[in-house]
Amino acid sequence: MNRLELAEVISEKHDLSKAEAARIIATVTETIVATVKKGGTVGIVGFGTFKQVGRAARSGFNPSTGAKIKIPAAKVPKFVAGAGFKDAVDPKAAKRRAGK
Repeated sequence: MNRLELAEVISEKHDLSKAEAARIIATVTETIVATVKKGGTVGIVGFGTFKQVGRAARSGFNPSTGAKIKIPAAKVPKFVAGAGFKDAVDPKAAKRRAGK
């Protein structure tokens, strides 16, 4: 599903125009990106958490030449799925967790 298909689903479910639904999606994604960019965390209960994590510097190699290279440290976005999302994707795992 892409952004336009998502906008169509939202517009049908909530009696909005496709343009309004697209603007809502844009606002949500822009807000998540801006918050994570500043180092904040966005948590949506039952869905998941968006946050920024640091990736340490490491050494690697160029696959075409085999030469060693240094890969610098970087800040990267990370999404951690919430329990509700995980349970919806894999109901058998949810049953196993509930049985423990």
